[in-house]
Amino acid sequence: MTRAAVFDVDGTLADTNHLHVTTWWEAFRQAGHDVPMHAIHRAVGLSSHDLIAHLLGEDRDTEQDDAISAAHKTLYGTYFDRLPAFRDAGRLLKTLAGNGWTVVLATSAGGAELSALRRAIDADDAITATASADDVEEGKPAPEPVRQALELAGATADGSVFVGDTVWDMKAGTRAGVTCVGLLCGGIPRAALTEAGAAVSYDDPADLLAHLDGSPLG
Repeated sequence: MTRAAVFDVDGTLADTNHLHVTTWWEAFRQAGHDVPMHAIHRAVGLSSHDLIAHLLGEDRDTEQDDAISAAHKTLYGTYFDRLPAFRDAGRLLKTLAGNGWTVVLATSAGGAELSALRRAIDADDAITATASADDVEEGKPAPEPVRQALELAGATADGSVFVGDTVWDMKAGTRAGVTCVGLLCGGIPRAALTEAGAAVSYDDPADLLAHLDGSPLG
């Protein structure tokens, strides 16, 4: 039976959450909105328009949405040539592939951003497929990104594992019926990840790799 190891990317394999926080904060500021960075941090992991709706509310001027999203994309794009992967992120994916897992990415990133992230992780030979924001109608916390990843892997939810760093990841994985593993390197507390569905949490990819045999990916 095919076993899928599905991974979120931002905050899970790449140390980019705080870059997103800063660039979203600036995009909102340019549009005349004062949004606290801690609130943005908690919203990272949602798709762009869902993040805007979550932070500005349903009564916002929705005609600003595209401009805010475009500003964030432009600002974040200035970091594409130096996005940092977490220690052992690529090694973790390669080890899992070598152990018989089918490794798939499930991320809200797409296009040039996704390409930059994959360059940073440097494990393309271990990645079977990617379910990006371009492939699904609803992003996390809806289960569609995880289900799409499973479909690409040719795997069922039973026996598959989703690794992520946000409550949106844990909710999406739980709704898709997979075992969820949380990583704390994205900045979300262990208790919040557990409440959202994480079966177990580790500090970062290196910590998960060091304890792989005793984890759901063992």
